[in-house]
Amino acid sequence: MTVNRGGRLVVPDVLRGIAIVAMLLAHATPFLPQIPGLARFVLGNINDLASPLFALVMGMSAQLVWNGSRRVRTTLLQQAIRGLLLIVLGLWMATWGSWVVIVLCQLGLLLLIGAPLLLLPTRVLAIVLAAAVVIGAPLNELARAHVAEILTSNDVVRHLADWTVLGHSYRVSNLLPFFLLGALLLRGGLQRNRAMWLMLATAPVAYVVKPLLEKVLHLPAFVSGSYPDTLHDIGLVFAMYAVVVLIATTRTERRAVGAVFAPLRIWGQLALSLYLLHVGVVSLWARATGYPSENNLVGWASVVVLPLVAAVLWWRFVGTGPVEWLMGAASGRPKPLLRPGGTSVRVPTTG
Repeated sequence: MTVNRGGRLVVPDVLRGIAIVAMLLAHATPFLPQIPGLARFVLGNINDLASPLFALVMGMSAQLVWNGSRRVRTTLLQQAIRGLLLIVLGLWMATWGSWVVIVLCQLGLLLLIGAPLLLLPTRVLAIVLAAAVVIGAPLNELARAHVAEILTSNDVVRHLADWTVLGHSYRVSNLLPFFLLGALLLRGGLQRNRAMWLMLATAPVAYVVKPLLEKVLHLPAFVSGSYPDTLHDIGLVFAMYAVVVLIATTRTERRAVGAVFAPLRIWGQLALSLYLLHVGVVSLWARATGYPSENNLVGWASVVVLPLVAAVLWWRFVGTGPVEWLMGAASGRPKPLLRPGGTSVRVPTTG
């Protein structure tokens, strides 16, 4: 695996950094209502990439926790606490008044469900992954068409149904396969292996299914969570994973690779704090002005550039993100707030 000098795996941090940047760009789209169609298309794909890529990296991180675990019960409890904290944090952020659809509740529930599954042997876990992919789309359709009224009968059930199968943007039913895949990829070493090359070859084929059916065959637009929509997400995530692994494992131009990866690794390590800061700034704009009717570059920069710069400065002069530090302390996996080893940004090395 490719690691940095501090012993952290490069690929998960970079992928998480890409995911959080994608999420920031997607949430900032309302500040740019007057942009060309091509730019809107690109931003749409960036939006579609963010949540499944986060789920993929969560699976990698959860597998890393198990790899270093000594007691199953303790680790399950720690992961459960972390999942519950994400849910509580997500419910709180949903009251801030932003236009952002908060994903933390779904990710918290995903961790609660997915972490115990990682105790399964690799072959069994692969079977569970395949089953989750096959069952996800019809389960969503069944819930929407036949049992939505029952599943929304009270607030608790309504929230759980929304997080699992009924959500318009995010659903555990569609994120779970990416979570399990992330764990399997971590077990495989995050390297140039047969799985990576297969993902690279599969990506364009999976991606074009949805536009082919909609634009060429003129079928009705597919809803989020359908098979074509899932294949679209698979294409984006597979391509991004393969590209990052290819770059991370290159034997040449390692200084250039380090320079490109350095900010992404920082944003990946501070993703949760970065997300809260970003949503907080969006909330201020949403309450003050609502949806802009014209392009607002100042607003866009304040919710994209400002949080990214703040994260780099925090990492350079402090270290662990404040939310990451609190989550670690509360879940029994404390992290040092101050980053050891000075303030220089370290580039990844191949190990």
